[in-house]
This record gives sequence, structure tokens and C-alpha cells, in this order.
Amino acid sequence: MTAGLLAAAQATRGYPGTPEQQAAWHDAVVALRAALRAAGGDAWTVALEYDLMRLEKRADAVVLTDRAILVLEFKQADASAAALAEAEDYALDLRDFHAGSRAHPVVPVLVSGGVPGFAPPRQAPLIWHGVLPPMVCGPDGLAALMRWVQSTAPVAALDGPAWLNAPYRPVPGIVEAATMLFARHGVAEIAAARADAANLRETSTAIARAVAEARRDHVKRVVFVTGIPGAGKTLCGLNAVFGAARQDGAAFLTGNAPLVAVLREALARDAVARRGGAKAQALREVKAAIQNVHRFLEDGAAPGAGAPPERIIVFDEAQRAWDEAKARRGTQNRPGTLTMSEPAHALDIMGRHDGWAVVVALIGNGQEINTGEAGLSEWGRVIAADPRWGAIAAPRVLAAADPLQRLAPTQPPWLVIDHALDLTVPLRAVRDASVAGWVEAVLANDAAGAAVIARGAAAFPVFVSRDIDAVRAALRGFARGRRRVGLLRSSGAKRLRGEGLAAEVPAEDVADWFLNDFLHPTGTAARDVRASDALEAAATEYACQGLELDVTGLAWGGDLVRGDGQWRARRFAGTRWLAERAEAHYVLNTYRVLLTRARNEAVIWVPRGSPRDDAFHDPTRDAATYDAIADFLIACGARRLDTAAALPARAEPSTLL
Repeated sequence: MTAGLLAAAQATRGYPGTPEQQAAWHDAVVALRAALRAAGGDAWTVALEYDLMRLEKRADAVVLTDRAILVLEFKQADASAAALAEAEDYALDLRDFHAGSRAHPVVPVLVSGGVPGFAPPRQAPLIWHGVLPPMVCGPDGLAALMRWVQSTAPVAALDGPAWLNAPYRPVPGIVEAATMLFARHGVAEIAAARADAANLRETSTAIARAVAEARRDHVKRVVFVTGIPGAGKTLCGLNAVFGAARQDGAAFLTGNAPLVAVLREALARDAVARRGGAKAQALREVKAAIQNVHRFLEDGAAPGAGAPPERIIVFDEAQRAWDEAKARRGTQNRPGTLTMSEPAHALDIMGRHDGWAVVVALIGNGQEINTGEAGLSEWGRVIAADPRWGAIAAPRVLAAADPLQRLAPTQPPWLVIDHALDLTVPLRAVRDASVAGWVEAVLANDAAGAAVIARGAAAFPVFVSRDIDAVRAALRGFARGRRRVGLLRSSGAKRLRGEGLAAEVPAEDVADWFLNDFLHPTGTAARDVRASDALEAAATEYACQGLELDVTGLAWGGDLVRGDGQWRARRFAGTRWLAERAEAHYVLNTYRVLLTRARNEAVIWVPRGSPRDDAFHDPTRDAATYDAIADFLIACGARRLDTAAALPARAEPSTLL
């Protein structure tokens, strides 16, 4: 009976059931019932197949005693590091996103048929708080494990029914969100991370409302969505494409080639896992939904091209659309095809539709990182010149200090203001949303303000180290469960080569870097040295913009240094650094992108550099220059890695028995 109900739940998630899976559920339920009787757990609360929506999985069982939360994952014979990581990931998810779990110890348990009984840890935990290292036992040892927890853990006054009613509000990452939305989950299911995530829901609703009005009134509209880094612009755009608008024909367009590669590969892998079939077919479906914006515009601008099949396009990072000069230079497939700016081509192509059409333009404020970007002013110029088009946006589009990033000098008659289209709440950070404000203060040279923000956090998650080996060790320690870790660097940090970090992620390996595993390979897969958690190659701002990692290790380069108490941008030419004045804001924006990629902890590596008293002193890696950077970051409240208490250590299977 119970196994049949679990099989039905599996089917509702889009995964096929198998006789083997049903037999495994039966065995797990039998083992759990026997363990509860033997451990005296008749009054405990048990939740089977507890839905962990962010992970798109369900924990086999959650057992709530009067003092601890046990998260059980049953495997028939698997006691590998990957299986342990899966159990630990479930526990971390509950700690971070389940309101009833934050004040109680969470114990991840792998119950494997390939393990005899239960061997208690050699030393009981000194602190029962948060997520404990994962434990492993056999089905016949589950009762002993439960008794050990009850005899060792302090009483925590855990109320089972209250826990079941407590909100579980996950914050999915971009890749997680894309796969969930592509599988037809709504944004309302995945957006409510905290009470302040109403901002995200309101913005998604405002986009849907604008689309519905354009369809009803047979008009053409540009919907501008503004917001701070990590506030959910990409999520809103993906929801517009994969939500109700899918029936009208919709596509997510981005000039960010790494984002295209990662999302396409992730969605195709997920579609094969859900439905089976050939990956090539899944990729064909995905490519229609996730497109390279430059190729879309080239196709639409080709001689004889008509209206595209899409009534709705989402233009990602629209402030970075090419101006006319770069569009003319940048055409790759058909030289000379693009003769106007990309905003002009976008509205011309979508304007060919009879009746309505919508362009959703996502604006990443402060993330312009290259020359030739037209900015918001070009969108305003094009809309004003074409009476077919109107626009809807929040007031932010008129308020930027840089005229290039203002839609118009004052509110024009073709612009309707909707305050809900501005995303102001950072959602990327899982447990500490203060990091976004801290980054702004650091880059604004406000050490005092940054320090106040850092002191206001219970455990500020930004660290500084001068030792790359210590950084790698810390990243591996933070990589609990299946958390994704990786190294980042600026593309302008040319002299990191002298510090031993020369490798950048090759373009052809970006999807594997973000999606494959080195620390936790699954099944029979080998450790993939291309994966981010191998900690060999570092992703630049071009590879990671629009994406994120759970934990980042940022290698600070010599392209942004301290001078006269201010940030100074530089570029490396030949054998020396040159001052970068005309494009200094691009360098600052690069570090804004890199500093805001982490969902959890961020570790900044500032190299020790070359001492001036060294016989072979290298002035391009001057130690005093790096010292000034590290000192400023610490003055801003970043924690020294070597003095931070209780940095995590990853648990391996051999340490658990």
C-alpha cells in the first residue's frame, strides 16, 4: 500500500516508475518500521518521500525525534561518496530553506544494504547544531543509529506536527530553476525563498500582465525588467518563456554564449532523465527555447526574412545589446547582415508580426563589462522613432547617473511606469542577503559602510586568504553535499600566470565546468577534471555572468588595485601595467559580477606577490600592491580565512565507520 502511494507520487513528478523502484520502496518501509519499533519511536513523526523542490528530488524519509531531524536516504548496496553527498545535500536543503529545521540538529543518514549494522562515530559531535557530517548504516543497524542519536544529542523540544506545517521555501539556482520551469513548474512554486521574495512574484505577475494586455489590445510592447545583481531577473525571464507564454511561441535570447551552452545542456540532460529518449531530440527542443541573440538577429535581418515564430522574446542583459558600429563588425555568419544597432533590429524583426508582440528586456544594472554596448538610451531612441512600439518599466530606467543607461532624459509619452518591474531584493545569497550591499560598499570605496554590513551578519560569508592552497582546501570543505564550488578570475588579471593560475575555462568546456563532477561523481562516472570543483581552471566574468556557484574562490588580479586610497583600474600590455581610465568602470563592473556569483560562501584569494627585496622582484606582481588590496578587504569586514573558526571539513566514507 505505502509503496504504491510512493510510486504514484513519482509519476506526478514526470519520472517513470519501475518494478525495481517499487521493490526498493517496499524494503525501505519495512526496515524503517522495524527500526522505529526497536528504537522506541512510536511517538515520533515520519514524513516519507519529503519533497525537496529545489533539488527536484524527494528525501526517502525524514524522522523527527524529540531532539533531532534524521534525513534518511535508502540505497540497496551503494555506500559511495556520491551517495553520502546526496544524503548530506538533502539535510543542507532542509537547514537552509525549511523554517522548522533551523533551530535543530539535522543528521543525514545513508541506509545502505551494502553496509553491516551501525558503527558509532569514534568521537561524538561536540556541537549538535546545523547539519552534522553524514552517517551510514545498514538496514539492520538503523535502530541502533536512532538509539545512539537519542542517547547523545541534547533535547531540542522538536514538535513533529509543527515541523510539518512550517514553511519550506527554497531558492533555486539558475540551472535548477530553468530545469524546473522547463518541466512546467510555475514561478510561484519556486520563488518564495523568504517573505521578501514577494518582489519576485510581483515582477513575474507584472510581466504576465503586460503580455496579456498586449495580446488583448493587439499592440507591441517592450517590457523593461530592472534590478540589482542576484535579484532574479533571469528567473523572471525564464518564467516568461517557459510559463503560459509558451503557447504563443517564446524564446530566451542572450548574447552570453556560456549561459546558452550551460542551460541547453542542463535542460537536455534533465529532459532525458525525466522522459527517456535520445539526447539529440531533447537538444532540438531546448534550442528553440534558449537561443543566441546575435544569431536570432542575423536570421531575422537576412534578406527575405519574415516575422519570427516567436510572439515573445526575452532579451537578456539588454543594456549590453550592441550599438550599430559593433553590430556591423560583429556579424559572424553573414557579414554585413546587421546594419543597425541590436535594439533597432530586435524591434524591426518583432514588429513584422500582425497584431501584438512583446520584447521583455532584462536590464542588469551595473553589469556592463565591454565596449560597444548600446545601453538603455539606444532602446529609448529606437522606441521613440517607431510609433508601433510602447514601453513599460519601473522608474529606475530614468534614474541612472550615466546618460547611456537612461531610457530617456524625462518620462516620454510612450512609457508607462510600473514599479513592480524593478527587482530590489537580492535572492542569490541563501542565508545572508547582505553580501550584495557589502559588494556595492566595497567597490564604492566605503570601507566603514562595508564593515557595518559585515558586522551585522551572524557569520559573514566572505573570507580573504593569501594562500591559494588554503583557498582550495576551504572550498573543498565548503563543498558539502552536492554544492557546486569553483574558481573565478577577471579576464584582465593577466599576471595570475605568475602566481600559478594561468588556466581559464575553455569555451568548449563551459557546460562541463558548471554541470559535471569531480568531487562527487555519480554512478560509474569518473572524476571529471574539467568540472569546476576540480579547482583547476577559473571562469572569467564572461563565462559566469548570468550563472552562479554555491561557493566561489575569487582570484584577485592586478587589474583592480588600490592607489591614493581609491580603486585604480589597470590593463596589462606587453611587460607592464598601464592605467585604465577611459574604461575603468568596466573593470569595476567585472569585479561586481565576480563578487556576486556565490550563493553561500565566497573566498577571495589575494596573491602574496613578489617582494620588493627579492633579487628577482617582479614589479608586475608587486607584493605591496597586493597587501594593500588584502588590507582594504579585511578593513571592509571580510574574514581572514586562517583565523576563521569552525571551517567545515568534508566527510569521506572511510571516516564514518
